[in-house]
Amino acid sequence: MNALDRYLVRTILGAVGMWSFLLLALGALFLFIGQQDDIGVGSYTAKDALLFVVLNLPEQAWQLLPIAALIGSLMGLGTLARGSEITVIRATGISPARIAGAALIAGAILMAIAIGVGEFLAPQLQQAAKQQKAFSKFADITFGGNGGAWVRDGNLIINAARQSGENQFGGMTIFELSPNHRLRAIGHAARASAGSTGDWMLRGYTESRFTSGRVLTRPGGERRLESSLGAQFLGLAVDEPHDMQIGTLWSLIRYYQANALDARPYVFAFWSRIARTVAIAFAVLLPIPFVLGSLRSAGAGARTAIGLMLGIGFFLLQRLIESGTLVFDLNPIVLAWLPTALLASVALALLARTR
Repeated sequence: MNALDRYLVRTILGAVGMWSFLLLALGALFLFIGQQDDIGVGSYTAKDALLFVVLNLPEQAWQLLPIAALIGSLMGLGTLARGSEITVIRATGISPARIAGAALIAGAILMAIAIGVGEFLAPQLQQAAKQQKAFSKFADITFGGNGGAWVRDGNLIINAARQSGENQFGGMTIFELSPNHRLRAIGHAARASAGSTGDWMLRGYTESRFTSGRVLTRPGGERRLESSLGAQFLGLAVDEPHDMQIGTLWSLIRYYQANALDARPYVFAFWSRIARTVAIAFAVLLPIPFVLGSLRSAGAGARTAIGLMLGIGFFLLQRLIESGTLVFDLNPIVLAWLPTALLASVALALLARTR
């Protein structure tokens, strides 16, 4: 990597860093505002809400990095173009492909940062934020391994497995106790869906009930469980698929497929995390045709507006597809890669036409 490559990489990374900070500050503000309804519940205070926001910052940074990479690359290279530095670089015989190569180096560095933050830092801190909030808002809650939650509700002790949707949980184990704290029954549901009134529909439910001298078993079926615990409560203690690490998702996919269960939420989340990381490389490439063409002399306001439109469009498309995967029963792998594929197609097509 020569001096020119280092200069371009430093310019792109500096602009991406600045826009990451700005977007992260905005995201943290909205997240803190969203905590206002919970302040005052139990012992959850404004200080706890602020800590919750701080612990969620790495996850916010990972979510916003593709947008920041696109806007930052556009602004950084646009500044060089407006100052005629790009013109001087092109006059020395440097091709758009060479500039794209330097941008890809910056993209590779950003991808490495995304992997480090998204796989090793953000999940642990986000889980700690959920636990801190749950401990502040509720008293009778304990956390087990792999993101599960143990909760007592009257004479029931409930263990909820990982969350796979807003009101869907991957499994639930129920221990029923007698008034003198003896075990009456153990039941397990393969899937648990929360209703709007606090009741739960348990599917694939089997039960072993202990009576004097024998054990009565209940074959698999459905059970409606009346409980004061809602999905929002248990959602504080468990992870949704899009918050899980790639290794965890891969293990869950293998488990669900081996047991003939619906693994689509985990398949989509697995490939979506990979695709979103790869999208960073194409996000830094997309601005190059613009700064070498129509936006060469444009002001910072115009570049910011275009960058925001492209970045927000990519983000909204990602979220729209995430919802449609489960609602319309579409192929989760294809849909997970669709936003990145569209971004790559547009970036490469425009670069091919740049002279």
